Amino acid sequence: MQIAGPKPIEHRRGNYLISTDPARINLDVVHGFLTNCYWARGISRELVGRSIENSLCFGIYDADARQLGFARVVSDFSTVAYLGDVFVLEAHRGNGLGKWMMECVIQHPDLQGLRRWILLTRDAHQLYSQFGFTALKAPERFMELRRPDVYEKH
Repeated sequence: MQIAGPKPIEHRRGNYLISTDPARINLDVVHGFLTNCYWARGISRELVGRSIENSLCFGIYDADARQLGFARVVSDFSTVAYLGDVFVLEAHRGNGLGKWMMECVIQHPDLQGLRRWILLTRDAHQLYSQFGFTALKAPERFMELRRPDVYEKH
């Protein structure tokens, strides 16, 4: 049985566009940001590409179709979603784009009715708390297999 992924959705606000169309994603922009950020430092372009292919991705674009931001959701579209790789390029921060992107992610029709959303962040708690994210209620129930240096081996 082959199941098609969600159909692309677009939202416009002024000169900006948020789209889930994978054809719009600029892999160079996404990889360029991720390879230098604290959570994916050194990740290969190939791994970023594979992660995009296997996720529901949200891109923010300006009127010239330049990519300004990104978010990625890994989900079964039924029970759980992991939100990751969320960013707005530094030159475009402070314009509400991150908050707008989070609104689009949380409101996406294929992500409704999920029992649990998961994310990891070091410094964006204030943004995510606006959308109902909280610290773990029962951290003793969560486990992880963590490999912080895995990207250095690729």
